[in-house]
Amino acid sequence: MHIDLICVGQKMPSWVKTGFNEYAKRLPHLNLIEIPLRKRSKNADLARLQRQEGEQMLAAIAQGAYVIALDERGQVWNTIQLAEQFTYWMREYNTVALLVGGPEGLSTDCLQRAQQRWSLSALTLPHQLVRIVVAEQLYRAWSLINNHPYHRA
Repeated sequence: MHIDLICVGQKMPSWVKTGFNEYAKRLPHLNLIEIPLRKRSKNADLARLQRQEGEQMLAAIAQGAYVIALDERGQVWNTIQLAEQFTYWMREYNTVALLVGGPEGLSTDCLQRAQQRWSLSALTLPHQLVRIVVAEQLYRAWSLINNHPYHRA
């Protein structure tokens, strides 16, 4: 299975790149697709910017991909439940696309396109950190499925 992590934001701090890359090299089918964050100014139309970023995200989704939106109103899974979801995705789909919005979250169109919504936490997390947490949790789920010693429950 191929996993596309489609995120709003480029030019991440080095700690974000390092953190993500650490897990991406362990999970080689994880691909990061960055959508440029549109410039926010004091009088910016944030809804329009969010919509434009959403359009670019939707265009980046591979044909036939199963789409999961990272959203605060999504399902919260523990590690075992995520591993079960991961197993299902591997069995049923060639490509999974995970969508991570920018500072205002995902556009309505992205949320409507998603077949599933996943919430990492009841906390609000910065979108830069989300890509690292998602990569680590996917790797943890993979390690659990494959009896790799990384996950020690």
